[in-house]
Amino acid sequence: MSIFRRKVPSHFIPIHPDNVTKKDWIVLLEAGTIVGPSTEKLRVAKATLERKIVRKYNIFLRPEHFLVLEGYDPRIHVLYFCPQLYKFDTDDKLVALEGEEIGKLLAQSLEDGVLEKQPWYEPSNKLPSQPIVTTAMATDFDTVVVDGSTRNSSG
Repeated sequence: MSIFRRKVPSHFIPIHPDNVTKKDWIVLLEAGTIVGPSTEKLRVAKATLERKIVRKYNIFLRPEHFLVLEGYDPRIHVLYFCPQLYKFDTDDKLVALEGEEIGKLLAQSLEDGVLEKQPWYEPSNKLPSQPIVTTAMATDFDTVVVDGSTRNSSG
């Protein structure tokens, strides 16, 4: 019944309708592309507030929303929406974090759940069976405190 199946390009990422109107940061993390003695398993591929949303209709004429990100590959990328985060500066005033800093905090908190894979893969016509990050992130927070100074940097 492939005549009823509607294909979308691989760089169209299905998103929940609640995320369409929000102005959260879009953070795209990349795993499995760092070769060598690096201690990082994840890196920030993209962090932006800009978004392009496409609405497509399924066979029952129900709208489905997709985020368009060029270069997105589900074998190596994982996508997160994150609200604006703040940190205290030296004068104990709140300062907004930029997208790259937010992405590094996300990567730091998810590093333990990254699957160890080779940086190459066999050609395939289907999506991978497991996502690149297997850790479920806790989503019910009133307040989150992240100490960025505890990161161990060697190499």
